[in-house]
Amino acid sequence: MLPFFCFTKSPTLNQPTPAIVAQSAVRRLPRIALLLLCAVYLLPGLVGRGPWKSADITAFGYMAELAQSAASLAHWLNPTLLGMPAEIPGPLPYWIGALVIRAVPGWVDPDLAVRAIFALLLGLTFTATWFATYYLARMPQAQSVAFAFGGEARPKDYARAIGDGGLLALIACLGLAQLGHETTPALAQLFFCANLFYGVSALPYHRRIMPRIGCTVGVVGMALSGAPAMSLALGAGATLLAAVERGLRQRAERAAAQNVYAPVHNLGPTYSSAAILWLAGSTALAAVLAAALGLLQWHVTLLGTGHASLFVNVRNWIKLLIWFTWPVWPLALWTLWRWRRHLGQRHVALPLWFVAVPLAATLTTSFADRSLLLALPALAVLAAFALPTFRRSAAALVDWFTLLFFSGAAVFIWAYWIAMQTGIPPRMAASVPRLLPGYVPSLSWTALLLALAATLAWGWLVRWRTGHNRPALWKTLVLPAGGAALCWALLMTLWLSALNYARSYAPQVQAVIEHVGQPVCVNELALSPAHVAALRFHGGLNLVALDTDKKCPWLLVTPVVITQLHDIINLEYWRLIGTLRRPASDTDDLLLYQYTGPK
Repeated sequence: MLPFFCFTKSPTLNQPTPAIVAQSAVRRLPRIALLLLCAVYLLPGLVGRGPWKSADITAFGYMAELAQSAASLAHWLNPTLLGMPAEIPGPLPYWIGALVIRAVPGWVDPDLAVRAIFALLLGLTFTATWFATYYLARMPQAQSVAFAFGGEARPKDYARAIGDGGLLALIACLGLAQLGHETTPALAQLFFCANLFYGVSALPYHRRIMPRIGCTVGVVGMALSGAPAMSLALGAGATLLAAVERGLRQRAERAAAQNVYAPVHNLGPTYSSAAILWLAGSTALAAVLAAALGLLQWHVTLLGTGHASLFVNVRNWIKLLIWFTWPVWPLALWTLWRWRRHLGQRHVALPLWFVAVPLAATLTTSFADRSLLLALPALAVLAAFALPTFRRSAAALVDWFTLLFFSGAAVFIWAYWIAMQTGIPPRMAASVPRLLPGYVPSLSWTALLLALAATLAWGWLVRWRTGHNRPALWKTLVLPAGGAALCWALLMTLWLSALNYARSYAPQVQAVIEHVGQPVCVNELALSPAHVAALRFHGGLNLVALDTDKKCPWLLVTPVVITQLHDIINLEYWRLIGTLRRPASDTDDLLLYQYTGPK
């Protein structure tokens, strides 16, 4: 580290930043490497993976219902599945999926088409996060301190390096792995939230239309995707922050006009009045649309309510925060400490607000993990601003912990796969049929070769990171992002068949088909939307509610209503065929009855 007298105070009205970065440390991460990393994270599981339980298959069921029926406008505004309204009422994600299903030719699997467009949404989320980080890092208050004899990082190069770090931090988040690869409203909300974050971050730098489009699309899209309260809170809070920043800047400019020792030329651009009005107008538009569609409803589930005690709920909430946001939350806390004198600056205050709102939502909703998902882009930005304040020992600690964690996870995944295929070691091999009764392992050479390629790439990345290379600001987050991509790739290649068997309704639906045949009319009673969607997608069954005039020779019932079943149907005319269980669950059962009464 250079001695303190090698730095000079930046000529601003603010405290000097804690970032000390030389130009040699902000070399650009090769774009081809960054794109390959994103591809390794986005593409595995896109082909060969069916919709999983239960949010994934449920959301697809609503999309298919809209796409395959000549639905009325009322149905499009309030999507239903066999008369059941969506648990997350925002219709926009279902519109996206339904339009994609209608647009693709008949020979394309509709689930693959929907999964591809939602993978594109995740890729665009990565792009929005990078640009949001870049524009926040462009602020003079976020830049590294100036060296007395020059050599400090140039502003644009510094911002690009921080942007690379923000994107790597987002990919590294453990909570993004499964939820980020589902076709659910949660992923659409994440996309719109990242767009709003980008738009607000870029508004001071661009008078053009793209940031404004990002603001409008983000705040309106979130409101129509099932998160209207968070949308309005984020939009209103961002508008207030922008207005306060503009007011303080105008006050500083007036003071500087009367005092030559208080220059403001290094404060950077701020929000214009037109930009603030646009952001406020977009938020108001989102409120009007949400109210018109009946989406502004009060659904609050406090942390202390429910069957579990307050202590258990708090403990579970803390566990969720720790694993879901790992490894960015320690870095984000470090940023808040090192930049504590800059909490009022845009590059800290704005991402902090975009973290605080989803974090508060996890305390008031039963979808805590899906609410917390929206905080990940802003948390990644906060984590990126920890990089220029790290000492070499702290960076080495992150590297070694990440190396041990993800290498151990990869060895664990490979060891159990080898045991499943060969039976060696016997104890590991015996655990697979116990967890997946009825599953027959299969070997895919294509999946094996892809898994080997991903593992070799990880080995090369570890060798590169532990070697003597030129310093780079983003190097600390290369191993966390690469490790997360590696583990997801291994699971989606080696274990994809087993995971489809464990997390899909396909085996259970196949058991139904073996009894009733296909296609056939089946009455249903109290089935969940997930079961309805799975029976239609995997089995092609024509499900009809029991309380309709149409009587079918078969009846599927959930055990929830078994005690009241004799009051609903005449059991003398219905014979129980059996209980059909999803193999990986002891509680997810369906009861199949056959009608034996008079025709």
